[in-house]
Amino acid sequence: MSLVTFTLLEPRIDPTAVLVEIPHAGLGLDPEAVATLAAPARALGADADLYVDELYADAPDVGAALIASRMSRYVCDLNRAENDVDPLAVEGGTARSAPHGFVWRTTTEGRPALLGAIPQAEYQRRVERYHRPYHRRIAELLEERRARHGFAILLCAHSMPSRGRDGHDDAGIERADIVPGTRGRTTPGAPVIALVEELAQAAGFRLRHDEPYRGGFTTLNNGRPRDGIHAIQIELARRLYMDERTLAQRPAEFSRLRAFCKELVARLGTLSVI
Repeated sequence: MSLVTFTLLEPRIDPTAVLVEIPHAGLGLDPEAVATLAAPARALGADADLYVDELYADAPDVGAALIASRMSRYVCDLNRAENDVDPLAVEGGTARSAPHGFVWRTTTEGRPALLGAIPQAEYQRRVERYHRPYHRRIAELLEERRARHGFAILLCAHSMPSRGRDGHDDAGIERADIVPGTRGRTTPGAPVIALVEELAQAAGFRLRHDEPYRGGFTTLNNGRPRDGIHAIQIELARRLYMDERTLAQRPAEFSRLRAFCKELVARLGTLSVI
């Protein structure tokens, strides 16, 4: 039986210019990927953006489309370029030294994620089966919105460990509640950034731009304000909605944050970004 690689929920009311994309909430693995993995089972959950798809589940109710990958980032990281390949993770890869490219070779806790470098044929399979179809659909959805509204807004929805992990520049340091990633305020227009700031402040959240995440491949690849496509990555600290030790939701906190995400998507849909 074929695996569902991503799901798309269309707006349930008149469509706005907003598309929410969630690349890292999935836990799916196909047999070919399982055969290459050394990562412990807990890492599949700890290194996923667990529940982010549920946090934004109301997006279609306020006019946005919602696309979410169902595959684990241990199959491939959809927020990395397809040529971002570490030679220790992919045979014949480039000279990249970091372990978290298109194919992760370690977990965020530094444990081996792979039994060894995967063959080129397996790398190409993941590119063709998962990465390209996902990003091709995002491009189509954005173009549909730009054609209808004159512009499109892409919200790249993520979550992050509440403290920097070993190997990060902020190891051990508590992170802000919300981190908008805009590549130095270049990928969306100013009204998008201002709205995120306004809503975060009203909700009592601490916000810090681009630290430690500036926006990944999807933000950089699509964010072209001059062409009418505005992209912003939103990182939510996991302490806001879950127990990071047990990986369980905290129900009351989760409900509050889900309401914030719904309001954020709804308010973005009211912008007239030209």
